[in-house]
Amino acid sequence: MKLVACTECHAQYDVTPMVPGSAFDCRCGTTLEATPPVSVDSAVRRCGSCGAVAMDGDETCDFCGAGIVQEPQRGSLICPECMARNLEDARFCLACGIGFEPQVVPLDAPELRCPCCERWMAASEIGGLVIQECQKCHGLWAPEDVFEALVDRATTAARERVGNGEGVVPRVDGGNPAASRVEYRRCPTCDAMMGRRNFRKRSGVIIDVCHEHGTWLDANELERIAGFVLSGRANEVRRREAADRDEHARQEARAASHRIQLAEFEQPNREASIFTSHRRNGSVGTILDLLVSILN
Repeated sequence: MKLVACTECHAQYDVTPMVPGSAFDCRCGTTLEATPPVSVDSAVRRCGSCGAVAMDGDETCDFCGAGIVQEPQRGSLICPECMARNLEDARFCLACGIGFEPQVVPLDAPELRCPCCERWMAASEIGGLVIQECQKCHGLWAPEDVFEALVDRATTAARERVGNGEGVVPRVDGGNPAASRVEYRRCPTCDAMMGRRNFRKRSGVIIDVCHEHGTWLDANELERIAGFVLSGRANEVRRREAADRDEHARQEARAASHRIQLAEFEQPNREASIFTSHRRNGSVGTILDLLVSILN
């Protein structure tokens, strides 16, 4: 865990998932930087479990009975106020005694209503991707520029679980009750009716898509998509689509060539009468030429 404290209100934020050096706004309006402080070695003066005062050489806390670690330099949690190094699971700083109460960094995302149950959806961050989740039906709203990256993250996580001998478990138990029947949803951003689309055409996972703003995923659909990608069928779909595009391009090229040849044949010769024998480059020039060539 990497903590940053606000210099004005002293609120603490866990900036572990953020890019170091990036800026964000505290709840009080102060602009902060996601750069954890550099640690310093400090003497142990407090219990890391309850924050009570500790004496030199104490091995246990007289107040809560927890063990007192005398070598905090082994830890990786840096106090955002005094920069003392603490153990990762410390609840209080061993040096200054402040409590560690990290908050999630506020996300710059508008409040949107769930297209399924009309509740307000909370914004959350998954590996740097900002999405919105309904706490009632557990559906996910992925903005237009996030959906493909979200699928990649879910697939990577599923692949790691399979590699560790674990199964691909759903994000939540159960699903959206409305997902078992056909129901068109409205985009939470523009309120327009979204289209229903079979992911990669052959996955069997029907998702709701607003081509302007994003994609709605009912509970468990993200895991089903990841399973489809892992099965190898997604690669097969891509190969078929590429083959279809190549065949379509070949057909278009043949049709274009045929149109050019037909246009050259039907182009009238404005300088000669239809009954005048006129050949150019050995080709048939008029209808009379064509008839003569056939009879001969």
